Amino acid sequence: MNIIGIIPARLASTRFPNKPLAKILGMPMIGHVALRSKMCRDLSEVYIATCDKEIADYAGTIGIKAVMTADTHERASDRTAEALLKVEKETSRKVDIVVMIQGDEPMVTPEMISAAVKPLLDDSEIKVSNLMATLNSREEHEDPNEVKVVVDKQGFAMYFSREPIPSRKKGAKDVPMLKQVCIIPFERDFLLKYNGMEQTPLEKVESVDMNRILENGLKVKMVFTGSTTYSVDTQEDLKNVEEAMRNDSLLKTYQASR
Repeated sequence: MNIIGIIPARLASTRFPNKPLAKILGMPMIGHVALRSKMCRDLSEVYIATCDKEIADYAGTIGIKAVMTADTHERASDRTAEALLKVEKETSRKVDIVVMIQGDEPMVTPEMISAAVKPLLDDSEIKVSNLMATLNSREEHEDPNEVKVVVDKQGFAMYFSREPIPSRKKGAKDVPMLKQVCIIPFERDFLLKYNGMEQTPLEKVESVDMNRILENGLKVKMVFTGSTTYSVDTQEDLKNVEEAMRNDSLLKTYQASR
């Protein structure tokens, strides 16, 4: 199958301007994400989708292909879909699965991407999946930058929120507290179908794209990862991730070659 990774990235983030080029241990964050993703053997190729020439130019210096996209996209999935169609046109080859890898997940591993893709390979009825991981503290659970998810007994998402769900008020010691990890494989046609849907009320309220799928009565398969991973939304997150990555074994394999 032709499975590609696309990393949507832009400099004009309202919460953290120029975030993709913020350095972690001397390397721009987008570089960590791209080089680590490219190690995944399930991916035929990895692309950075951006509207910023500065990001595209940097991608070239580390051997990653860049796709220039419009600067009007509000959602990462819109940018990913535009890049997908451009890649197909340039390569004259249809994509089967596109993995949207958020550019603020610098601790992504090849194994995480493979785990996220596996449900789509095993079951043709599954059209989209997400990774999820354990929330390790009350602070994470209450952090609006962390997207929380609750799942049913079959591992399908029931709801995504930036609020602390499920509630801790009645003592939820045995209820898993889970966060979304933004490694999101889409079946190719489903991504285009999804992008053709109108934005939905709960998607807007929560500012979580995946709620659009749930509100339309469709399913999102969640895949647990035990890997330690932190996304970067603030300068403080950047410092914490840098410290967490300092002894990262994967880091040595690509940093030494740059």
